[in-house]
Amino acid sequence: MIKTTTQKTDGSVKVTFALADDRDVSVVGDFNGWDATAHPMRRRSNGTRSASVTVPAGTELRFRYVTADGEWFDEEGVALEPNDQGSANGVLRAA
Repeated sequence: MIKTTTQKTDGSVKVTFALADDRDVSVVGDFNGWDATAHPMRRRSNGTRSASVTVPAGTELRFRYVTADGEWFDEEGVALEPNDQGSANGVLRAA
């Protein structure tokens, strides 16, 4: 699940990525240089994991999830576009 919230102070958008997953997972994308250590998803008391990024409104994000074991996967229900790795990235416009 992805939630977006407009920040009132500067109009930027907080994008929160959340998963119901027991594994150690990070969200990676063009917003963090595809660095698996930049946005590890933290375990929450409700059993989900989440991580947030703040980007300028209108930014188009390309992203995927990766486990600590190196398994890559996508957000269900999000538009995908092919990448140069032979798979696809999720695409989301932060509005």
